[in-house]
Amino acid sequence: MNNSDVIGIIDEHFPKMSKGHKAIANYVKEHYDEAVFMTAAKIGEALGISESTVVRFASNLGYKGFPEFQDCLAEWVKNKLNNVQKVGAKYGHSTQSEIINSVLTGDIEKITDTMNEIDPEAFETATSWILSARTVYIIGIRSCEPLADFLSFYLNMIRGNVVLLRTTSVSETFEQMIRVSDKDCVIGISFPRYSMRTLKALEFARDRNARVITITDNSYSPMCMYSSCNLFARSDMVSIVDSLVAPLSVINALVVALCLKAPDAVKENLETLEETWSNYQVYLNDEINFIDDEPMLDYSLTKDLDLIKKN
Repeated sequence: MNNSDVIGIIDEHFPKMSKGHKAIANYVKEHYDEAVFMTAAKIGEALGISESTVVRFASNLGYKGFPEFQDCLAEWVKNKLNNVQKVGAKYGHSTQSEIINSVLTGDIEKITDTMNEIDPEAFETATSWILSARTVYIIGIRSCEPLADFLSFYLNMIRGNVVLLRTTSVSETFEQMIRVSDKDCVIGISFPRYSMRTLKALEFARDRNARVITITDNSYSPMCMYSSCNLFARSDMVSIVDSLVAPLSVINALVVALCLKAPDAVKENLETLEETWSNYQVYLNDEINFIDDEPMLDYSLTKDLDLIKKN
C-alpha cells in the first residue's frame, strides 16, 4: 500500500491496535484537517495520552517516525477526493449488483460494530430518562433531521410532551428551549460533520441542568462534552450520503425498549389513536385496503354515503 494513503494504512492496522492507538486512529480519521497541523504532543494532549504513545502509533504503521507520518497525512489531505469523486473511485467500475452488495455489506458491518460497542448501561439510562422527563426535546440537523423526525414520531405515541426542535439558527434553538429545566431531557443526534446548532443546544440544556442524551458516532464526538448519556453508532461511508442504518437501528431499539417499559401507556395511546383515526376517517384517502385482491374504500363510510344518496 502507498505510504501516502494514511487512512487506508490506519484501517488496515486498526483491528490489531491497542485501545490507545485506536483512539489516535479515530481522532486522525475524524479530525484529519486539524491533525495535519498538530504535533505529536498536541495530539496526545487532545486525547489525554503521552506524546511517546503518538510517536509509537506512527512507527507501528510503518513510518520512520511521526514527521514522516505527518508529511504523508498532509499529502493525503492535499489529494483528498471530493464526495462525488470518492463514489467514482470506489464504485466507478462496479456493476449494479456489486454496488448494492457492497453498500448493504457495509451497512451490516456498521450495525455489527454498533452492537459490539454500545453501552447497555447508557441505553438503560436513556430509556429511564426519556420516560421520567417532564418534556423531551429532540434535535437533529441536516442529514440527522430524518432520525430526529422518526424518534419524535414514535415518542409521541409512547408519551406526551415531546418537542422536535426545528431551527435555522442558534437563536431560534434557544427560543424553543427557553423553558427547559432539570425536569426535562434533551436528545441530540449528530454525526460528522457535526452540527454547531446541535452542540449549542446541548450546551444550553446542560447549563439548565437538563438530562442530556447524545446519539453520535464515538466518544471523541464534541457532542459528548455536554452529555452524560452517550449512545454510539457507526455512520461513516464512502459515498455522497451518510449511512444512517446503524443510528436508526439504535433509535428503533430505544422505541422498543420504551414500549416494553410502559406497555399500559402505549396501549392506551394507540387505542385512542385507532379510535380517532376510525371516527375521522383519517386514512380514507391515504391508504388502500385490499379484499380478494381488489382495492376498496372504507366500507363504513361507503354505507354512510349510500344512505345520504337515498335520502
